[in-house]
Amino acid sequence: MQISVENVGKKFVREWIFRHASFELLSGQKYTFVGPNGSGKSTLLQLLTGMFPQSEGAIRYTDDNGNEIDTDDWYKHIVIAAPYMELIEEFTLREMVEFHTRFKPLKNKISSGEFEDIIQLSHASNKLIRHFSSGMKQRLKLGLAFMSDVPVIFLDEPTTNLDAQGFNWYLDNVTLHTENQLLLLGSNVSQEYEFCKNIISVSAFK
Repeated sequence: MQISVENVGKKFVREWIFRHASFELLSGQKYTFVGPNGSGKSTLLQLLTGMFPQSEGAIRYTDDNGNEIDTDDWYKHIVIAAPYMELIEEFTLREMVEFHTRFKPLKNKISSGEFEDIIQLSHASNKLIRHFSSGMKQRLKLGLAFMSDVPVIFLDEPTTNLDAQGFNWYLDNVTLHTENQLLLLGSNVSQEYEFCKNIISVSAFK
């Protein structure tokens, strides 16, 4: 899977968040977008996911066979974990996992129970998500991102709300379960992306 960004810009009202962004994101590679708070990291990631349209330029998605993917079908190929992504809090953990897998199957056809073991929340299988701590919710989001069988993973501020144990769990799993996927990460915390060699500064697009 490849993403081609060509002279992309995003404007809110009269203010340009960034302009003239051009780069290639290649299949199986890991990229981190960095920049000061308010520089547009999350906005750029959201453009790449297709959540929002760009104000100028073009974003093209191509599969490994060179076929261009229609923007309307892009969501089928990606998974996202971010603080602004909501979980269905009326579901139990098991119900949330089973609902998710109706749209994005888990890798190696692992069971819901095996998934809960991976995220170290098997004890909360029947607990309503509304009663989860913020750290438990974040681990669930990350687990669904790591284990979904899709070619592209988006992680925005991935260790938000994680304690030290959760942070170490993230570091142990982020490379273990994403080896052959295109991973796009937005972060200002160097420890979150210490494994990543491809760094893109959003500040360069001002």
